[in-house]
Amino acid sequence: MFTDLLSEGRCAGVLLHPTSLPGKWEIGVLGDDARRFAGLLAESGFSLWQMLPVGPVGDSLSPYQATSAFAGNSRLIDPAALKAAGWLPEAAAVDGGDWPQRSALLRAAWEGLRERANNAQRGEFAAYWEAQRSWLLPYALFRVARERFGTSGWWTWPESIRHRVPAAISDLMKQADARIREVAFEQWIFDRQWADFRQHAASRGVQLMGDLPIYVDLDSADVWWHRRLFRVDPDGRPEAVAGVPPDYFSADGQVWGNPLYAWERMAEDGFRWWRDRVANQLRRFDCLRIDHFRGLQAYWEVPAGAMSAREGRWREAPGVALLEALGAGGEGRHFVAEDLGTITPEVHELRHRFGLPGMLVMQFAFDGSADNPYLPENHIEEAVIYTGTHDNDTLAGWYAGLGEESRRYVHETLHCGPADMPAALIDAVYQSRARVAILPFQDLLGLGSASRMNMPGTTQGNWTWRFDWSQVTADFALNWQARAAASGRLRRNSGQAPVQGQVMGRLVCP
Repeated sequence: MFTDLLSEGRCAGVLLHPTSLPGKWEIGVLGDDARRFAGLLAESGFSLWQMLPVGPVGDSLSPYQATSAFAGNSRLIDPAALKAAGWLPEAAAVDGGDWPQRSALLRAAWEGLRERANNAQRGEFAAYWEAQRSWLLPYALFRVARERFGTSGWWTWPESIRHRVPAAISDLMKQADARIREVAFEQWIFDRQWADFRQHAASRGVQLMGDLPIYVDLDSADVWWHRRLFRVDPDGRPEAVAGVPPDYFSADGQVWGNPLYAWERMAEDGFRWWRDRVANQLRRFDCLRIDHFRGLQAYWEVPAGAMSAREGRWREAPGVALLEALGAGGEGRHFVAEDLGTITPEVHELRHRFGLPGMLVMQFAFDGSADNPYLPENHIEEAVIYTGTHDNDTLAGWYAGLGEESRRYVHETLHCGPADMPAALIDAVYQSRARVAILPFQDLLGLGSASRMNMPGTTQGNWTWRFDWSQVTADFALNWQARAAASGRLRRNSGQAPVQGQVMGRLVCP
């Protein structure tokens, strides 16, 4: 049994985080460029737009280090829409700038709502506050506390706030009521703009795929507010942290530092925090990639303070009970299991039990092993095939960095020559028996290593790449839609016109 993502036949999608969209501001926003990109995908034969997590980020800009597993990234809010709603003064400049300028516009829009909103808008905001209060109030309080007590970590705050003493929290709520409501306003605007954007994408036949990191950041509203659900001591310091064991890529393994879950406590209420978290994300996305899926079967526990991940050990996780609570095998639930790397039979069994598609990455196919699961002849139907992920080099950069022997093996495997690359590998992804094919937008544009999104193990220069509309050629949509049609991945909808002409590379539209 497959999830709904796979039930509608073969299709193709694109991986692009909204921050990588063009535009006037320091990052992409949920405005005209987002809608234009959704239209481009539809016209190019793509039915899925995959993104990275869209939670609030810190100075690192990493989408995987969010301060809330529920909140949206207010940096994605489009100021032009705030002005169109009448909440900004007519003289307000919304023609571009940096985050401090947009932050000031958000604050001005909040004042505008208080002064000029009509009854319907006020009612909508009040209804949103009540419906989302269970996560929205803790997140707003977390934001307020960081502003008052510092950003060095919630475990450094005054003891009464750190331990959420009711009287202290009540006093904070009274003192900062206006600021709490302002944070709630930001989240309302984010979800309001997101809903409009998602509706537009759906009208063009484009579904949205989100990303669900398995772990949350220690310095987050979730761990502060729900401390008993995480393995931290009374002062908020981890008893053990997440990581991965030594492998081919890292002799010492990796220590991620995220707090581990107190699974037995989470099970007491039927994994309600997880159920609420997934329901919240499915308000925004049609399907979700579960990052590090193998951690739902067994996770690598590293003692706090360990010098390396070598000191860790495997611990069993309640994956079956959790996925049952999430309704993972039922209708209307859409999950993709990120099962890359060395995966045990138990992990495969967990994925198969719930009919979840796994992931395949073509860049990993060429190690010379005949049983390599990423080789085209070993692909399975219940999978999502990628050229690469956000953590990989671009396809052009990867190929340029291969040695002569590795290149020769690639050519022999794909029955091509140097002049055919990287188009030949893209052809292999489109022709794969895997039901869903997704390509990073950098690979569609043929960009090199300078355009990669992230380099794991580094902290500088990541998450900042953006494309420019000048990089999209006039025949872009025609070429890619033809490729989708020739490989049986074109899902007909109102946004996709009939294909004519020829496709780039080696495929020719009939």
